[in-house]
Amino acid sequence: MIGFDLSAILGHPEYAAMLLHGVEMTFIIYAGSWSLAMALALVLLGVRLSPFRFGDPLVAAYVSYHRNVPTLVQLMLWYFGIFTLMPSGMATWLAGHNAEAIFAVIGLGLCQAAYFSEDLRSGVRSVGDGQMQAARALGHGYVSAMRFVIIPQGVRNALPPLVNHSVSLFKNSSLAVVIGASELTHAVKEIDNLSFRTFEIYLIGTVLYLSFSLVIMSIGAYVSMRADPAWRARA
Repeated sequence: MIGFDLSAILGHPEYAAMLLHGVEMTFIIYAGSWSLAMALALVLLGVRLSPFRFGDPLVAAYVSYHRNVPTLVQLMLWYFGIFTLMPSGMATWLAGHNAEAIFAVIGLGLCQAAYFSEDLRSGVRSVGDGQMQAARALGHGYVSAMRFVIIPQGVRNALPPLVNHSVSLFKNSSLAVVIGASELTHAVKEIDNLSFRTFEIYLIGTVLYLSFSLVIMSIGAYVSMRADPAWRARA
């Protein structure tokens, strides 16, 4: 019977290197997908807030699709479906440049953009109508009022759900294992197959995911606190 021994994993150079690579790839996927999601969410928000309403049904359809289709299915559609329909030259290039991670970033980013855009829209809608009227009275046009008055307040109001969904995105990065991305969960599975120390390696994986999620939550809490006008008034 194999006894409990964390050093058999952490003290093994090959296993430790696999874990470090998995953590690195997890943060690459997370950072890439978060950046894509936030950039696209701002575009979707702009369309929703535009006085021209022709784009609103399209954004609503986009949000509905990504919020109602499981993220795992979306990742598999991108990698096992869309990837195979690409021109051979593009597919060959992607295959030589870590296609699994690229499609994980695309799939997760497009999906999370739907959540981020709704968080931002809810934050903007929570800003009182009097703010827009006051901004217009001070000489701001519509775009200027949205940029300097409404959007900053809306983003501040949206920070709590944005932080929650940012943590969810980090955890969902583990879904990339199904398309072969060599992130942390993939490394944990590979080490398990090599070492046969299932409890130790999954315990390490659990602690790593928990630790990084708590760090993201702490950063979000700090940003939310700094954005609070009451805190800035006391500082």
